[in-house]
Amino acid sequence: MTEPPANPRADASVFARVGLLMYILLIVYASWYPFSGWHNMGLQPWSFLFAPLPHYWTVFDAVTNVIAYFPFGMLMVFALYPRLRGLAAGALAILAGILLSGVMEAVQTFLPSRVSSNLDLITNAAGSSLGALAGMLLTRGFLQQGRLVQLRQQWFSQEASRGLIVVGLWPLAQIYPQAYLFGHGQVLPILSDWLTQWMEEPFDLAAMLTSDLKLTAQEYWLSETIITASGLTGAALTLLCMMRRQAPRARLMLLMIAAAFAVKSMANALAFSPDSAFVWLTPGAKGGLLVGAMMLSGLAFTGQAVQRRVAALMLTISVVVANLVPINPYFVATLQTWIQGKFLNFNGAAQFLSLFWPFLALWFLSHPTHRLMKK
Repeated sequence: MTEPPANPRADASVFARVGLLMYILLIVYASWYPFSGWHNMGLQPWSFLFAPLPHYWTVFDAVTNVIAYFPFGMLMVFALYPRLRGLAAGALAILAGILLSGVMEAVQTFLPSRVSSNLDLITNAAGSSLGALAGMLLTRGFLQQGRLVQLRQQWFSQEASRGLIVVGLWPLAQIYPQAYLFGHGQVLPILSDWLTQWMEEPFDLAAMLTSDLKLTAQEYWLSETIITASGLTGAALTLLCMMRRQAPRARLMLLMIAAAFAVKSMANALAFSPDSAFVWLTPGAKGGLLVGAMMLSGLAFTGQAVQRRVAALMLTISVVVANLVPINPYFVATLQTWIQGKFLNFNGAAQFLSLFWPFLALWFLSHPTHRLMKK
């Protein structure tokens, strides 16, 4: 029996609302990064509103603030559809952007490493306004009718909206430097830092679990092969298990992988040096890509249920191995040349994606609603 076409309004609403929630989390993480040193500095949280405009600011910072809140304004308009449309949706999106930015700046008053600024509030409000305007202009093409809506219905299952956001974030998760290619979800170092601050003494959880684990160069190579192959296979199968049979599955999968490689290379070139653009392509990574390609060549033709289960298994293996294997000393040496500079706050959001992407994908793959997906 032919599956009835998806409701474009319902799908667009789910996609936009989940996307908006995730983007708000990214804004919060980037605004309050590095989440340490909290204390009252004797300032009222709202005092920045009445302070003079900053004397020292750069065009780069102003443009970055505008760009950062542009997607928020647009997603807010999309998320309000079809309950609110047009000027009403745009006005609410602008107001929400101002309130969100105001809360972020107010809380930064308690972070010594951050500076609350009314100029940031103004530029963030400008970004929300431009995004809201773009959302009002694009609502018809993106949510009501248009080629993208038709392709969404033809190529993907009705319940794929959340999954499309998950796989869309995977290339962006490559921005933050990782010890191993596709080695996302390395939470033990972060947990160790939090426990150290809480207990006020060194507490290296990763060292406790791997104290007796000393790897040779060949074992490091094998570990990266496992992590890369599992991460690649898990991400690709997450995409494939949402697609209908008539969709160009191979082309879309290769496009997603190519996007991840492009983002990884550009991020390395910016963070380290142009000569380091392809430093991630180590022997272990090459072996993992080859093994992953072999696995996908067979799993691409299996059923959706099998693809979903294998995707969850591969992502779990990748996370477990990435957390248990000691960090390669070569990667530690490479980090010494990491130029964070103006991208320090942006790196907080990039780290957030790198840490939590596999857990987000596992949530999608295991959720009861998502398990009902049909070709």
